[in-house]
Amino acid sequence: MKKKLIGVLLCTAMVGAMFPATLFAEERTTFTVGFDAEYPPYGYMDENGEYTGFDLELAQAVCDLRGWELVKTPINWDSKDMELESGSIDCIWNGFTINGREDAYTWSVPYVDNSQVIITSKNSGITTLEDLAGKVVGVQAASAALQVLQDEEQQKELADTFATLQEFSDYNSAFVELQAGSVDAIAMDIGVANYQIKSRSNGEDFVILDEHLNAEQYGVGFKKGNTELAEQVNESLMELLEDGTFAELAEKYELTDMVCLGNEEAAEEAETETETAAE
Repeated sequence: MKKKLIGVLLCTAMVGAMFPATLFAEERTTFTVGFDAEYPPYGYMDENGEYTGFDLELAQAVCDLRGWELVKTPINWDSKDMELESGSIDCIWNGFTINGREDAYTWSVPYVDNSQVIITSKNSGITTLEDLAGKVVGVQAASAALQVLQDEEQQKELADTFATLQEFSDYNSAFVELQAGSVDAIAMDIGVANYQIKSRSNGEDFVILDEHLNAEQYGVGFKKGNTELAEQVNESLMELLEDGTFAELAEKYELTDMVCLGNEEAAEEAETETETAAE
């Protein structure tokens, strides 16, 4: 009896040696993306009531490569950090600015070059940043544009000349107020500004000032230290770049001139940030 028991134990040990423990570990089956549902062209609800956009389609393409199920989770942008920390979402993927947040998250490689701009009505008489003095300027709460306008090293000095810097929960609400004349201008991402102008007036009622507030890059934000998931997404993004899927999506959403995925300098900077976060 003892010999049989010893034999069973030996066989069990041999099986364990033949199959690494990692094979028995639970593998990822879903990928939950937190996004702002009113942030076209990156994430929004279409006319059929479906969530879509450049970032969501890109996330779906990553999931297709990985064999994951994409879970699209619209979030209140003000609560994005709480959602990420609690584990309710795996990442923040929705026109999410890296600049100024480098140390707050573990980042993917940057994939879109972006600028913060001022949009106003064509008949507003506002043609330069200096013309915003004494004006009411709208901005989305917890957005990169708000951060730029509150940062001493960026555009706080400019914002101090405004009559009011008014925060909105989303840019759709800000545009309603701009059209009504309640605000004089809106500070926002150039990609979103282009989309809003085209969808609302086909470019005839609004203008983007030539002077930009700043330049920045978008990335996928993961919980600090989650380098494994970030690396998996990075690998998939590069595959999508190589097979042409990334370029097709950029063209579909008219972002071709803004993409930076594959830019060696940007990739090296992001890699350094990821390594630093892991230390």
